[in-house]
Amino acid sequence: MNLRRLSSVSLGHLAIDILSSSVAMILTVLAVPFDLSNSQIGLGVMVYQLVGSLTQPFFGVLADRLGGRWLGAAGLAWTAAFYWAATFSTNYPMLLFLMSMAALGSAAFHPQGAMNASDAGQGRTSSATAIFFLLGQTGLALGPAIAGFLLEGSGLAGVRILAGASIPVVFLMAFWLQQPTDFSRRSAAGETPVEKQQTIRRSVFVAFVLVVAFRATVQSGYYGLLPKFLADQGYAPSTYGLMVGIFSLTLAIGTLGGGILGDRISHRTLLIWASLLATPFTIWMLFSSGWAFGMAAVIAGLLVGVPHSILVVMAQNLLPKRQGLASGAVLGFMFAAGAAGTGLGGWVADFVGLPAVLLLMAVLPLGAGVSAFFLQRDVVSSSASVSAPVPGD
Repeated sequence: MNLRRLSSVSLGHLAIDILSSSVAMILTVLAVPFDLSNSQIGLGVMVYQLVGSLTQPFFGVLADRLGGRWLGAAGLAWTAAFYWAATFSTNYPMLLFLMSMAALGSAAFHPQGAMNASDAGQGRTSSATAIFFLLGQTGLALGPAIAGFLLEGSGLAGVRILAGASIPVVFLMAFWLQQPTDFSRRSAAGETPVEKQQTIRRSVFVAFVLVVAFRATVQSGYYGLLPKFLADQGYAPSTYGLMVGIFSLTLAIGTLGGGILGDRISHRTLLIWASLLATPFTIWMLFSSGWAFGMAAVIAGLLVGVPHSILVVMAQNLLPKRQGLASGAVLGFMFAAGAAGTGLGGWVADFVGLPAVLLLMAVLPLGAGVSAFFLQRDVVSSSASVSAPVPGD
């Protein structure tokens, strides 16, 4: 693997997702002074994720042209700057606007990060992509826990500490990721024929969309609404931040495990069994506390995390010369589906209660597993073509 390229984008992923995962924590803490309802908390998470997802295909095309050069560093710097500015918000609309602007930096970062991680694998695409997402999922895991302690001790000033801590990574990426990757140099022998690409897209599109949507909704819904669910039960911010962090951290480990296994066995098989087996444990999380919650969160996180990098590699395999677009499209859809589910869930929770909404989300992995049965074996288990070496790597 090209460790310099992989480590630079992976550390950037860690930093930007620590910031991104603090959105729900910030909104939960401000629920009292800003008099926020469940629907407003869900709306805040949804708007942030929608802005960060719907613009990803655009940034993916830009990454295809630039190869990610400077785009990752600029995206992280942009997000940090607007997070810092958001701490001075005096009302909900101002906070929503500034956080939405911060989401654009995340949108710029992710497509170039995924395509550079894939390129760095040089024959071990799933493993390299999984390492990239492992650092990102670790950021999502650490974010709520770190934000919980900082918010409890320093209020919104704690978010400024998070934003400032990401600046060294901006400079690291600027120096380590100067040479762009060029997927147009892939050998013709490694490309999928255009005719086969069209057949693949028609045959697996609906099943693929459902797998992505169901999995993204349970992950995003738990990130966005579980803090409020636990706060309603009397847990302090530091405690429920840690509880959500357990799920997030093991989800990151599951992402790495799925990527490593994805270089060895059928992607379809992994998607089916990981999704089906996750369902009992996502449900158990809602009806447990203490060590039982920890055990359920660990197993649920591991299994929910397995499909993440596999789904990205599947999309990249269909567009070997447009990896930025492929990465931006699938990641954008993941975030959009999760955001829509979280926003809708927050709105419905004001009528039927948050426990009922989270219970519905908890059974969505079952739908993902069933949908994965309709994916074609030759598509999901195919290896990504190996890119030609890039000068300077």
